Amino acid sequence: MQKPILIAFLLLASGSAYSATGAHWGYSGAEGPENWVRLSPDYSACSGKNQSPIDLTGLVEADLEPIQFAYEAGGGEILNNGHTVQVNCAPGSTIEVDGHVFELNQFHFHVPSENRIEGKSFPMEAHLVHRDKDGNLAVVAVMLGEGAPNPALEAAWAKMPAKEGDKHALTEAVSAESLLPANRDHYRFNGSLTTPPCTEGVWWLVMKQPVSASKEQIERFANVMHHANNRPLQPVNARPVLQ
Repeated sequence: MQKPILIAFLLLASGSAYSATGAHWGYSGAEGPENWVRLSPDYSACSGKNQSPIDLTGLVEADLEPIQFAYEAGGGEILNNGHTVQVNCAPGSTIEVDGHVFELNQFHFHVPSENRIEGKSFPMEAHLVHRDKDGNLAVVAVMLGEGAPNPALEAAWAKMPAKEGDKHALTEAVSAESLLPANRDHYRFNGSLTTPPCTEGVWWLVMKQPVSASKEQIERFANVMHHANNRPLQPVNARPVLQ
């Protein structure tokens, strides 16, 4: 995989899911995804050749090393930034990929899923956003299908802010570990942020096995957002999707 580029300007633990300060953007109308590149010169990467999300097809067999997860329980706060609901994590939780260590900064959600797996969409997708010491990003993506209640969502949703700009302290530890499937096999591709500034060079690590969330949990998130918050699929172009 191509080495990610430096993205040190991102404010991953701030009120923005991905982007730093910049022009206002949204998911529909004049501020929607098809217009992001025209909203600000800072968003020029949104028309790049290695954008996310994608439909993971044409999979290439590869001898991928397992992701080494070392997550600690707990998230400091949950916030609603108008684009997603996000849990900010305390320092100390990490993943190691091919000897490269990334620290978990936050995790957030999209309804419906942004990525697809061989054409299949899911009701919800979780993005666990990690950053290394140089500012490079790795996103672990977990698909959520409708089924049994999800314990991580149960704890987080108890404090879910209903209004944009609100944030609440989490009184109960929310473990990102409980968002992960039992089988940690994954797909890997080189992509971008799925929101402005759409910066490329992000390591995408998509779990093959989905986890469950109840219909009520999925609907509660959707009702708080008031709109779908998934960027449309982007061209894969010449990128390999490894499995």
